[in-house]
Order: sequence, then structure tokens, then C-alpha cells
Amino acid sequence: MKIFITGGTGYVGSALVEKLIGAGHQVQALARSEASSARLASAGARPIRGELADVAVLRAAAEAADAVIHAAVDYSMTPESDATELAAVTALTQGAGAGDAAKPVIYTSTGLVYGFDPAQDTDEGAQLPELSAQPVKARAERIVLAAPGITPIVVRAGLVYGRGGSGLVTGLVDSAVRTGAAAYIEDGANTWTPVHVDDLAALYLTAVRSPVAGAYNAVGDVPFSFRELAEAIAELTGAQPVSVPLAVAEQSYGPFAHVLRSSSRTRADKAKRTFGWAPQAAGLIAELRAGGYHATVAAAQASARA
Repeated sequence: MKIFITGGTGYVGSALVEKLIGAGHQVQALARSEASSARLASAGARPIRGELADVAVLRAAAEAADAVIHAAVDYSMTPESDATELAAVTALTQGAGAGDAAKPVIYTSTGLVYGFDPAQDTDEGAQLPELSAQPVKARAERIVLAAPGITPIVVRAGLVYGRGGSGLVTGLVDSAVRTGAAAYIEDGANTWTPVHVDDLAALYLTAVRSPVAGAYNAVGDVPFSFRELAEAIAELTGAQPVSVPLAVAEQSYGPFAHVLRSSSRTRADKAKRTFGWAPQAAGLIAELRAGGYHATVAAAQASARA
């Protein structure tokens, strides 16, 4: 298949490009710069120069492809970035829907769309709340799921980890190295269920090959508590695990402190049942303790010494 992907040099996107090419697909990927073009070419993909704001480029690339994956992620949540995201999603679905075949269009969303209410239903068919950490993702989901002429697939991923990456994990590592404290909020008993980037890429690979329309939670099988995460990072960095009150966390993280204090209750039963997906990773804490983030820690320590 000829697959067009956005975000192909990003954390999730680069793993996707690798897996798709390894499976024999032809991959075309949006590239914002010469450096991005070079990275994509070296990975075996064909770069298409442009940005998410270049809706004509997106529409044409999606129309020419057999399948589309939108893996570009921007968590800045500014009015400008939100408008760009929604316009990009509209262009991709319009381009993909212009032909006769119902091409798969996979949209990368997040479990954060379920919001903060512990009573919120996290089944894929539940009505999403207006208030969440990523309201633009919920709006973009609606565009994808309602688009005519395509097979729409929305993937609501949990915290993605593995290969030494994940903005949240690397940020907490950097903070522990700089401050000597690996912080968690209050008792740190709140839990999330993450997904390994390779397991997530395997789900996309199956979904693009045998598409079934709908929204799907994508999480692994091993949850972690934020206290466990802080303790594992402390072991890696030599920092001390420290509990901080919510008010103190708000001073450091702003509104994101409430996200870090929340618990994730999503399950991936639908994705497993529909696609035969079976996450293989042992979990984030096991990955940290097995050495999967040693290079990340070394880079943070070198940066702190510079």
C-alpha cells in the first residue's frame, strides 16, 4: 500500500514509518524541513515538503495515497495550533474521501479526551465531556468519524513510552537530574495504563491492513502509579522521590498538575477484539528498571553539566 503519514519524524511517527516500511508498504511523509526530509529518506520514506498548515499539500497527498495516518501531535493548545489541527484533519479526510474506495484514515488521539471526572465512562462509545486536557482532539475526532467516503479510525492512545522517549517521562527525568528530586503529587497512588510505542505501531499496522471504522482505546496491560514512576526515576538518576502537595505542583506544572494527579481507566478490549492486537511490553516501570532509559538519563546529566 501507498501510505501518507504526518508526523513521520516524531516519536510515534518514526516508529510507524519503520514498521510500515518493514512490512513492505510505500511510505510518503510530510516533511517541514530539509533535515526532516533527510531523516525520512534515510528511513526509506519519500518526503513531501510542507507543513500542517499547507492544506492543499495534505489534500493532494491524501488523495494520491491508499491510506492516511495522522500522527503529528501538537500539545501547545493555542488557538492557532488548534485551528491548524482542525484544518489539517479536514483536508486529509477530504483528500482521502475524494476517490471511489473507502480508504482508511487513522487519527492519533489520546485517552485524555475522557476528561477528569472519575465517573466518566471511558468506553469508546461514550459521549466525551466538553472539559478535558485535549478538547481539540475530541473536535478533530468528530471530523474524522463523520467524514464521508473513508474508513475512519480513531486511536485514543494512553501515555506512549519506550525507546527512551515520551515527553512526559523524559521531562520527569530531566527535572529529577536538575533538582535532585523525583516528584509525585500527594500520595502518588493515581494510576495510568501506558502503551509501548512498538505495540502502538503494531496496532496501526494491523488497522491499516484490515481497517474497521470506529474509535479504539490503545493501552497496554500493565498500569503504573505515579509514586512507582518517581521511585524508578529516582533509582536511575540518583534523585530522591519526593511527595509534593497539589498546590506546589500547580506552581511548577500549572493546570497540567491536575492531569498528573488523575487516574486513567481506559481498556483496550475493543482494539484487541477487532484487530487481534496483543500488547507485548512488560510495562513502563519494568522498561525503566531494565535500562531502556539509560541513554535518556545520560543525555539529561550531560545537559545539566553543560
